[in-house]
Amino acid sequence: MSYMIGIHGLSIYGKDENKQTAMASTTKIMTAIVVLENCKDLSEIVTIDSKAAGTGGSRLGLKKDDKITVEGLLYGLLMRSGNDAAVALAEYIAGSKEEFAKLMNNKAHELGLKNTNFVTPHGLDDPKHYTTAYELAQIADYALENDKFAQIVKTQYATININGYSKELKNTNELLLGNIEGVYGVKTGFTNNAGRCLVTAVKRKNMDLIIVVLGADTRKDRAKDSLKLIDYIYQNYRVENIEEQIQKQFDLWNEINKNRIYIYKGTKSIELELGKIKYEKIITNKQITIEINSLNYLEAPVEKGTVIGNLIVKNGGEIVETIDIKTAHEIRRKGIFDYLEMFAKIITQ
Repeated sequence: MSYMIGIHGLSIYGKDENKQTAMASTTKIMTAIVVLENCKDLSEIVTIDSKAAGTGGSRLGLKKDDKITVEGLLYGLLMRSGNDAAVALAEYIAGSKEEFAKLMNNKAHELGLKNTNFVTPHGLDDPKHYTTAYELAQIADYALENDKFAQIVKTQYATININGYSKELKNTNELLLGNIEGVYGVKTGFTNNAGRCLVTAVKRKNMDLIIVVLGADTRKDRAKDSLKLIDYIYQNYRVENIEEQIQKQFDLWNEINKNRIYIYKGTKSIELELGKIKYEKIITNKQITIEINSLNYLEAPVEKGTVIGNLIVKNGGEIVETIDIKTAHEIRRKGIFDYLEMFAKIITQ
């Protein structure tokens, strides 16, 4: 079994979180986000073909020639974990499962995932269909930024329409149905190869987490393991606003050190600024330290945006992020007229 707890691309706590493994129906997190980003109107009607209707495993119960909206299929995909809904959506968006898998892999590449590959929209076992607990957490974190996705995965019970008739849905997520404090999604999964899988989003107080459990033996085990991980983190970890700490440390350092950086033949003194800060907050049980390094000599001309150093944030000695320190403006090299002006000022004093 592998598991991982993290948020916004940061791993907080895990076991074998970078090991490639089958993901079963947690695949449908990516399926849903690809659909949502490629369909302009969720009220569009989809007519079910024989391929979708004949898909095995967990099902929404679609039959050939059934008519259902894209939105209805998304609810069936994420709440009921319908493999038939997954195929219907894939064919509707891309024409085939194979072409849809290309869109899924393009999105994985866009997210910077290097140990994830999709072959199907539903996650039935295939040796070339895999992810890691760490990268699955990143997919879920990204997907939850989509309002429609977040709305569906937190829904316990819903009603959809197939051929104009109502169908009641119950979410397969036992933690969501159990009304566990702070849980608001995300997705379950099971195949013989993948075992029992569960991706959970939870927020308590000011701490927002993604928990991924892959390869548990039973539904009870995946729920129990997820709850243990949730309780452990909330009891032993804290939220640190590192963006605030970074800015404060840089401002203090800049005030003291900027005038110590010598600009040879420069027309003015240097002004510095920080590059983009990646993480606003992190969850940790370790000490946060910040190191600042910079050059102390530059020769003009110096272009605006020239990197002259960096600020390194460490979490218990492990580097969390490195931020460039850059020049805030251009510094021109002194020419003959600059020296004449300086000479004129001296003799008129």
